[in-house]
Amino acid sequence: MRVISSLSIALLALLVLASPAPSHAQIVVGVSIRIAPPVLPVYVQPPCPTEGFLWTPGYWSYGPDGYFWVPGTWVRPPQVGVLWTPGYWGWGGGVYAWHGGYWGPHVGFYGGVNYGFGYGGVGFGGGEWRGGAFAYNTAVSNVNVTVVHNTYINRTVVNNTTVNRVAFNGGPGGVNARPTASEQAAEHEQHFMPTGEQTSHEHAASTNRAQLASENHGQPNVAATGKAGEFSGKNVVPARAAGGNAPAGGERPAAYRPPAAGGGNAPGNAPKTESASRNAPANRGETGGGEARPSNNHAAPPAHQAAAQNKPKAQPAKASHPAPEKEKGKEER
Repeated sequence: MRVISSLSIALLALLVLASPAPSHAQIVVGVSIRIAPPVLPVYVQPPCPTEGFLWTPGYWSYGPDGYFWVPGTWVRPPQVGVLWTPGYWGWGGGVYAWHGGYWGPHVGFYGGVNYGFGYGGVGFGGGEWRGGAFAYNTAVSNVNVTVVHNTYINRTVVNNTTVNRVAFNGGPGGVNARPTASEQAAEHEQHFMPTGEQTSHEHAASTNRAQLASENHGQPNVAATGKAGEFSGKNVVPARAAGGNAPAGGERPAAYRPPAAGGGNAPGNAPKTESASRNAPANRGETGGGEARPSNNHAAPPAHQAAAQNKPKAQPAKASHPAPEKEKGKEER
């Protein structure tokens, strides 16, 4: 029965990835389980490789062996003018269900989860489209301006508050957030599913046992990468231990408040910026209110050995529909 259950999960996930891109918003539920995902690991953001790449935050996915970490990475959007809405885990009916991410003209609802680096729970403050080019907000994005010239600084999106690293919406201990009016409107826009390099990136993570929460105890050695599919090299950064002293440049996901318009930055709709810069010095130790970025625009040095985190307790089952059985003795996080 355990083998059949695992195969069912894998086949369901493949069907979701193979589904055609919808013309309007739809919730993609790939798998439902009864154990909450681990907290989001703490890591620094590798620098943007070059102009035209957009940041997609890391997340916990689920496979036959339990939760595994998909590293945050820079990717090419499917077309000019679209922004990434991250996926999120939501509690309902006694189970945790995954709501897949998508590309669209505006950022929609992603559960209020604070993924950092501009994704503080509502909208996106890490950059915006200005005409046919993407402009990067260096207040919250790690961009080397000697390589990427289309930048600006908007610190109004930064909010120096305690960071909530909970990775799911609803349920015991979850984020209590509901879609805003602008996020609801974004759900009815034309959407594009994850690109091929995004799905390949997730698949690579799923086949790497070191990414399993049961192996890394919530602190993967590959927490973020410079480009999709990179799991080694200078732009691969590990998770940092929670609660430690942050080095120059910070190591916490950014706590930020959304732009006044809310729901993500519409193409060509620039918020008021503190200053614009094409020749500004590189970000050196500018934390942006807790934004996790290396202080020298290079990948962070290897982290100290992180202490294993306590695994979360399984939530009691209340669903009328059975969730996939978990293998005895393997409780992720």
